[in-house]
Amino acid sequence: MKQRKIIHVDMDAFFASVEQRDNPQLRGKAIAVGGSRRRGVVSAASYEARKFGVRSAMPGAVALKLCPHLIFVRGRFEAYKEASDIVMSIFREYTDLVEPMSLDEAYLDVSENNFNIQSATRIAQEIRQKIKDQTQLTASAGVSINKFLAKVASDYNKPDGIKVIKPNEADKFIEGLPIEKFPGIGKVTARKMHTLGISKGIDLKNLRKAELQILFGKNGNYYYQIVRNLYDNPVSPYRERKSLGAERTYEKDLIHEKEILGELKNVSDILIARLIKKAVSGRTMTLKIRYDDFTTYTRSKTFESYVGGDDDIFRLACSILAGEKIEKPVRLLGITISNLEEQDKKNNIQLQLDFPEQFLRATDFLSE
Repeated sequence: MKQRKIIHVDMDAFFASVEQRDNPQLRGKAIAVGGSRRRGVVSAASYEARKFGVRSAMPGAVALKLCPHLIFVRGRFEAYKEASDIVMSIFREYTDLVEPMSLDEAYLDVSENNFNIQSATRIAQEIRQKIKDQTQLTASAGVSINKFLAKVASDYNKPDGIKVIKPNEADKFIEGLPIEKFPGIGKVTARKMHTLGISKGIDLKNLRKAELQILFGKNGNYYYQIVRNLYDNPVSPYRERKSLGAERTYEKDLIHEKEILGELKNVSDILIARLIKKAVSGRTMTLKIRYDDFTTYTRSKTFESYVGGDDDIFRLACSILAGEKIEKPVRLLGITISNLEEQDKKNNIQLQLDFPEQFLRATDFLSE
């Protein structure tokens, strides 16, 4: 099989960079898109804020403790979508095989491209320059023989950098790669691996498939393939996401209505950020509650209008929650949006709902 030439392009601190581009007073400063000094969740952070440990999906109050001079900025979906459309159109100048992962990143298969350019590295350099010229924003790129390596590479020289992993370098690169850098290995799995003496790719490679499956279940086969450079799924321009959600499990169970609503607002904010990043909205919401005895309650509601990156998510979740009589401590809260389509603000109609009086009273504290 002919070896592929794959590029992964990832915009640098995309939402925050758009805000700094459009507002000169924010340039060079630590900013967070979304969240606030008292509540909400950070959707994106500038590199100046990241130096202090501020990250996306972090509660605004926590971010402020890490970076007391942090500036909170309200998100502007229209501005991000406009910049994203320009970036995606640049990608498609070179190839039809573009797989967007969100507004600010995509995979490109340039093995055969519209300009018959043999060097994928040259294409990546041209794309990065065109993005800078047309949007005044920077992008980082990774170039390699498959999506896994290209994605890892794009994160190496951020911001505004490029890294190439050549075919004859792939095996050695994977063997030396810290397991935290493997896409699909999260913090919990990484901690487990470290306790087992697995810290780099070579440690994974030394384990047989059966051993990996015993230790990590169905993910064991994925780890076996990826560490041997056998995982080579193609760039797919027609990815269809069926749902998008957010949930949180609490070390200390939630008991009081006020804290349940406060945490539901945090989960809503995380989901809003993800919906904006993926540029999708949906018509069906599912609320998930797990109690301290591990019994789980789920309720779904389908709406006439699409809902996405706005404060309706929290109020709609409250309307569903109103139908559940909570009499036990809550261990987990989650919200999922399904029946997704690409977000088009023109088709989103403001929803008018009647909320039970006790929930309107209880949510007052969120806007104090």
